[in-house]
Amino acid sequence: MAGNFWQSSHCQQWILDKQDLLRDRQDDLTNFPDDEYQKVHIFYCGVIQAVGEQLKLRQQVIATATVYFKRFYSKYSFRTIDPLLMGPTCVFLASKVEEFGVISNSRLITACQTVIKNKFSYAFNQEFPYRINHVLECEFYLLEMMDCCLVVYHPYRPLTSYVQDMGQEDTVLPLAWRIVNDSYRTDVCLLYPPFMIALAALHMACVILQKDAKHWFAELSVDMEKMLEITRVILRLYDLWKQYDERKEILSLLSKMPKARIAQPGQSSDGKQGSQGGSQK
Repeated sequence: MAGNFWQSSHCQQWILDKQDLLRDRQDDLTNFPDDEYQKVHIFYCGVIQAVGEQLKLRQQVIATATVYFKRFYSKYSFRTIDPLLMGPTCVFLASKVEEFGVISNSRLITACQTVIKNKFSYAFNQEFPYRINHVLECEFYLLEMMDCCLVVYHPYRPLTSYVQDMGQEDTVLPLAWRIVNDSYRTDVCLLYPPFMIALAALHMACVILQKDAKHWFAELSVDMEKMLEITRVILRLYDLWKQYDERKEILSLLSKMPKARIAQPGQSSDGKQGSQGGSQK
Protein backbone atom coordinates (compact mmCIF):
# COMPACT_ATOMS: atom_id res chain seq x y z
CA MET A 1 0.00 0.00 0.00
CA ALA A 2 1.33 3.43 -0.91
CA GLY A 3 2.34 5.66 1.97
CA ASN A 4 -0.06 8.38 0.93
CA PHE A 5 -2.78 9.09 -1.59
CA TRP A 6 -0.59 11.13 -3.95
CA GLN A 7 1.80 8.22 -4.51
CA SER A 8 -0.97 5.64 -4.90
CA SER A 9 -2.39 3.94 -7.98
CA HIS A 10 -5.73 5.46 -6.97
CA CYS A 11 -4.33 8.95 -7.56
CA GLN A 12 -2.11 8.19 -10.54
CA GLN A 13 -4.40 5.84 -12.48
CA TRP A 14 -7.95 6.12 -11.15
CA ILE A 15 -8.78 9.81 -10.97
CA LEU A 16 -10.44 10.02 -14.36
CA ASP A 17 -11.15 12.89 -16.72
CA LYS A 18 -14.87 13.59 -17.10
CA GLN A 19 -14.73 13.77 -20.90
CA ASP A 20 -12.86 10.47 -21.09
CA LEU A 21 -15.47 8.92 -18.81
CA LEU A 22 -18.32 10.10 -21.04
CA ARG A 23 -16.51 8.83 -24.13
CA ASP A 24 -15.96 5.38 -22.64
CA ARG A 25 -19.64 5.19 -21.70
CA GLN A 26 -21.01 6.00 -25.13
CA ASP A 27 -22.05 2.40 -25.78
CA ASP A 28 -24.32 2.40 -22.72
CA LEU A 29 -25.48 5.99 -23.19
CA THR A 30 -26.93 5.01 -26.58
CA ASN A 31 -29.33 2.75 -24.63
CA PHE A 32 -29.99 5.11 -21.73
CA PRO A 33 -30.35 8.89 -21.42
CA ASP A 34 -27.99 10.17 -18.74
CA ASP A 35 -30.62 10.25 -15.95
CA GLU A 36 -31.69 6.67 -16.68
CA TYR A 37 -28.07 5.52 -16.76
CA GLN A 38 -27.54 7.07 -13.33
CA LYS A 39 -30.70 5.35 -12.04
CA VAL A 40 -29.35 1.96 -13.15
CA HIS A 41 -26.09 2.64 -11.31
CA ILE A 42 -28.00 3.77 -8.21
CA PHE A 43 -29.97 0.52 -8.30
CA TYR A 44 -26.92 -1.75 -8.53
CA CYS A 45 -25.08 0.25 -5.87
CA GLY A 46 -28.12 -0.47 -3.70
CA VAL A 47 -27.73 -4.18 -4.45
CA ILE A 48 -24.06 -4.02 -3.40
CA GLN A 49 -25.04 -2.18 -0.20
CA ALA A 50 -27.71 -4.77 0.63
CA VAL A 51 -25.39 -7.73 -0.01
CA GLY A 52 -22.70 -6.11 2.13
CA GLU A 53 -25.14 -5.48 4.97
CA GLN A 54 -26.43 -9.06 4.73
CA LEU A 55 -22.81 -10.22 5.16
CA LYS A 56 -22.35 -7.73 8.03
CA LEU A 57 -19.44 -5.99 6.31
CA ARG A 58 -18.02 -2.65 7.44
CA GLN A 59 -19.16 0.36 5.41
CA GLN A 60 -15.63 0.90 4.11
CA VAL A 61 -15.64 -2.60 2.57
CA ILE A 62 -18.97 -1.84 0.87
CA ALA A 63 -17.59 1.50 -0.33
CA THR A 64 -14.53 -0.23 -1.83
CA ALA A 65 -16.79 -2.73 -3.59
CA THR A 66 -18.85 0.15 -5.00
CA VAL A 67 -15.71 1.87 -6.32
CA TYR A 68 -14.59 -1.38 -8.01
CA PHE A 69 -18.03 -1.66 -9.63
CA LYS A 70 -17.88 1.92 -10.90
CA ARG A 71 -14.32 1.50 -12.14
CA PHE A 72 -15.25 -1.54 -14.20
CA TYR A 73 -18.23 0.14 -15.87
CA SER A 74 -16.23 3.31 -16.43
CA LYS A 75 -14.20 1.32 -18.95
CA TYR A 76 -16.64 -1.31 -20.19
CA SER A 77 -20.29 -1.48 -21.18
CA PHE A 78 -23.03 -3.29 -19.29
CA ARG A 79 -23.00 -5.74 -22.19
CA THR A 80 -19.55 -7.00 -21.12
CA ILE A 81 -20.58 -8.63 -17.82
CA ASP A 82 -23.98 -8.76 -16.14
CA PRO A 83 -23.96 -6.16 -13.32
CA LEU A 84 -25.89 -8.63 -11.15
CA LEU A 85 -22.79 -10.83 -11.27
CA MET A 86 -20.25 -7.99 -11.09
CA GLY A 87 -21.79 -6.46 -7.94
CA PRO A 88 -21.32 -9.50 -5.65
CA THR A 89 -17.91 -10.13 -7.23
CA CYS A 90 -16.82 -6.64 -6.18
CA VAL A 91 -18.05 -7.36 -2.64
CA PHE A 92 -16.14 -10.65 -2.62
CA LEU A 93 -12.88 -9.00 -3.74
CA ALA A 94 -13.25 -5.93 -1.51
CA SER A 95 -13.69 -8.07 1.59
CA LYS A 96 -10.29 -9.64 0.91
CA VAL A 97 -8.50 -6.41 0.01
CA GLU A 98 -9.85 -4.56 3.06
CA GLU A 99 -8.73 -7.51 5.23
CA PHE A 100 -12.21 -8.02 6.58
CA GLY A 101 -11.72 -11.76 6.33
CA VAL A 102 -12.47 -14.24 3.61
CA ILE A 103 -16.17 -14.72 2.95
CA SER A 104 -16.89 -18.39 2.35
CA ASN A 105 -18.18 -19.27 -1.10
CA SER A 106 -21.45 -20.66 0.20
CA ARG A 107 -22.05 -17.66 2.48
CA LEU A 108 -21.62 -15.22 -0.40
CA ILE A 109 -24.04 -17.03 -2.70
CA THR A 110 -26.56 -17.52 0.12
CA ALA A 111 -26.41 -13.80 0.94
CA CYS A 112 -27.03 -12.90 -2.71
CA GLN A 113 -29.95 -15.31 -2.95
CA THR A 114 -31.49 -13.92 0.24
CA VAL A 115 -31.09 -10.29 -0.80
CA ILE A 116 -32.49 -10.77 -4.30
CA LYS A 117 -35.47 -12.76 -2.97
CA ASN A 118 -36.33 -10.55 0.00
CA LYS A 119 -35.32 -7.05 -1.09
CA PHE A 120 -35.27 -6.95 -4.89
CA SER A 121 -38.02 -9.33 -5.98
CA TYR A 122 -39.73 -6.33 -7.62
CA ALA A 123 -36.77 -6.08 -10.03
CA PHE A 124 -35.93 -9.72 -10.73
CA ASN A 125 -38.49 -12.40 -11.57
CA GLN A 126 -36.16 -15.25 -10.66
CA GLU A 127 -33.68 -16.26 -7.98
CA PHE A 128 -30.05 -15.14 -8.03
CA PRO A 129 -28.80 -17.21 -10.99
CA TYR A 130 -25.04 -17.36 -10.39
CA ARG A 131 -22.76 -19.77 -8.57
CA ILE A 132 -19.28 -19.34 -7.14
CA ASN A 133 -17.53 -20.46 -10.35
CA HIS A 134 -19.13 -17.50 -12.13
CA VAL A 135 -17.96 -15.15 -9.37
CA LEU A 136 -14.39 -16.45 -9.56
CA GLU A 137 -14.32 -16.03 -13.34
CA CYS A 138 -15.73 -12.52 -13.04
CA GLU A 139 -13.14 -11.70 -10.35
CA PHE A 140 -10.39 -12.56 -12.83
CA TYR A 141 -11.74 -10.05 -15.38
CA LEU A 142 -12.17 -7.41 -12.67
CA LEU A 143 -8.56 -7.83 -11.47
CA GLU A 144 -7.31 -7.68 -15.05
CA MET A 145 -9.26 -4.52 -15.82
CA MET A 146 -7.99 -2.72 -12.70
CA ASP A 147 -4.43 -3.91 -13.39
CA CYS A 148 -4.46 -5.21 -9.80
CA CYS A 149 -4.69 -1.61 -8.49
CA LEU A 150 -6.84 -2.59 -5.54
CA VAL A 151 -6.11 -0.05 -2.79
CA VAL A 152 -8.90 2.53 -2.60
CA TYR A 153 -8.65 5.71 -0.55
CA HIS A 154 -11.95 6.90 0.91
CA PRO A 155 -13.20 10.25 2.25
CA TYR A 156 -13.97 8.84 5.71
CA ARG A 157 -10.52 9.32 7.27
CA PRO A 158 -9.94 12.90 6.05
CA LEU A 159 -13.54 13.77 6.98
CA THR A 160 -12.96 12.63 10.55
CA SER A 161 -9.73 14.63 10.72
CA TYR A 162 -11.37 17.80 9.34
CA VAL A 163 -14.30 17.61 11.75
CA GLN A 164 -11.95 17.16 14.71
CA ASP A 165 -9.97 20.20 13.57
CA MET A 166 -13.20 22.17 13.21
CA GLY A 167 -14.36 21.07 16.67
CA GLN A 168 -17.80 19.97 15.46
CA GLU A 169 -17.56 16.19 15.87
CA ASP A 170 -20.86 15.59 17.65
CA THR A 171 -23.04 17.80 15.48
CA VAL A 172 -21.61 17.78 11.95
CA LEU A 173 -19.92 14.40 11.53
CA PRO A 174 -23.02 12.14 11.38
CA LEU A 175 -24.65 14.14 8.58
CA ALA A 176 -21.39 14.64 6.66
CA TRP A 177 -20.73 10.89 6.93
CA ARG A 178 -24.16 10.12 5.42
CA ILE A 179 -23.47 12.55 2.58
CA VAL A 180 -20.19 10.75 1.86
CA ASN A 181 -22.10 7.45 1.79
CA ASP A 182 -24.58 8.96 -0.67
CA SER A 183 -21.75 10.25 -2.86
CA TYR A 184 -20.92 6.66 -3.88
CA ARG A 185 -24.16 6.68 -5.89
CA THR A 186 -22.52 9.30 -8.13
CA ASP A 187 -19.31 9.44 -10.17
CA VAL A 188 -17.39 11.70 -7.78
CA CYS A 189 -15.31 8.75 -6.50
CA LEU A 190 -14.00 8.37 -10.07
CA LEU A 191 -13.36 12.07 -10.72
CA TYR A 192 -12.08 13.71 -7.53
CA PRO A 193 -9.60 12.98 -4.72
CA PRO A 194 -11.25 11.63 -1.56
CA PHE A 195 -10.17 14.59 0.58
CA MET A 196 -12.09 16.92 -1.76
CA ILE A 197 -15.20 14.76 -1.46
CA ALA A 198 -14.80 14.90 2.33
CA LEU A 199 -14.59 18.70 2.24
CA ALA A 200 -17.66 18.98 0.00
CA ALA A 201 -19.67 16.71 2.31
CA LEU A 202 -18.52 18.69 5.34
CA HIS A 203 -19.44 21.99 3.69
CA MET A 204 -22.90 20.67 2.78
CA ALA A 205 -23.45 19.44 6.34
CA CYS A 206 -22.44 22.82 7.79
CA VAL A 207 -24.87 24.63 5.47
CA ILE A 208 -27.75 22.24 6.24
CA LEU A 209 -27.13 22.46 10.00
CA GLN A 210 -26.51 26.24 9.80
CA LYS A 211 -23.07 25.96 11.34
CA ASP A 212 -20.88 28.97 10.65
CA ALA A 213 -17.65 27.54 9.24
CA LYS A 214 -16.77 30.27 6.74
CA HIS A 215 -13.56 31.18 8.51
CA TRP A 216 -12.42 27.54 8.69
CA PHE A 217 -13.04 26.96 4.97
CA ALA A 218 -11.46 30.32 4.05
CA GLU A 219 -8.15 29.17 5.53
CA LEU A 220 -8.00 26.07 3.30
CA SER A 221 -5.60 26.11 0.36
CA VAL A 222 -7.80 23.97 -1.90
CA ASP A 223 -9.61 24.49 -5.18
CA MET A 224 -13.00 25.71 -3.97
CA GLU A 225 -14.47 25.44 -7.46
CA LYS A 226 -13.81 21.70 -7.50
CA MET A 227 -15.42 21.41 -4.09
CA LEU A 228 -18.49 23.17 -5.45
CA GLU A 229 -18.51 20.87 -8.50
CA ILE A 230 -18.73 17.88 -6.15
CA THR A 231 -21.50 19.60 -4.21
CA ARG A 232 -23.50 20.18 -7.40
CA VAL A 233 -23.15 16.51 -8.40
CA ILE A 234 -24.43 15.33 -5.01
CA LEU A 235 -27.29 17.84 -5.08
CA ARG A 236 -28.27 16.53 -8.53
CA LEU A 237 -28.34 13.05 -7.01
CA TYR A 238 -30.79 14.23 -4.33
CA ASP A 239 -32.96 15.90 -6.99
CA LEU A 240 -32.95 12.68 -9.01
CA TRP A 241 -33.90 10.63 -5.94
CA LYS A 242 -36.92 12.87 -5.30
CA GLN A 243 -38.46 11.97 -8.68
CA TYR A 244 -37.23 8.36 -8.89
CA ASP A 245 -39.66 5.64 -7.84
CA GLU A 246 -37.36 2.65 -8.16
CA ARG A 247 -40.04 0.02 -7.63
CA LYS A 248 -42.08 1.42 -10.51
CA GLU A 249 -39.27 2.28 -12.91
CA ILE A 250 -36.53 -0.32 -12.53
CA LEU A 251 -38.16 -3.14 -14.55
CA SER A 252 -38.47 -0.86 -17.55
CA LEU A 253 -34.88 0.31 -17.15
CA LEU A 254 -33.49 -3.22 -16.78
CA SER A 255 -35.37 -4.30 -19.91
CA LYS A 256 -33.16 -1.87 -21.86
CA MET A 257 -29.98 -3.50 -20.58
CA PRO A 258 -27.95 -5.14 -23.36
CA LYS A 259 -27.42 -8.88 -23.04
CA ALA A 260 -24.12 -9.51 -21.28
CA ARG A 261 -21.34 -11.51 -22.94
CA ILE A 262 -20.96 -13.25 -19.61
CA ALA A 263 -24.67 -13.92 -19.42
CA GLN A 264 -26.84 -15.73 -16.94
CA PRO A 265 -26.16 -19.46 -16.81
CA GLY A 266 -27.65 -21.22 -19.80
CA GLN A 267 -27.88 -18.06 -21.91
CA SER A 268 -25.62 -16.86 -24.69
CA SER A 269 -25.00 -13.18 -25.26
CA ASP A 270 -27.91 -12.90 -27.71
CA GLY A 271 -30.29 -14.30 -25.11
CA LYS A 272 -30.60 -17.73 -26.74
CA GLN A 273 -29.99 -20.92 -24.85
CA GLY A 274 -26.39 -22.03 -25.14
CA SER A 275 -23.04 -22.21 -23.43
CA GLN A 276 -21.72 -19.34 -21.37
CA GLY A 277 -19.68 -16.86 -23.33
CA GLY A 278 -16.41 -15.27 -22.30
CA SER A 279 -15.79 -11.61 -21.72
CA GLN A 280 -14.49 -9.62 -24.65
CA LYS A 281 -12.82 -6.28 -24.55
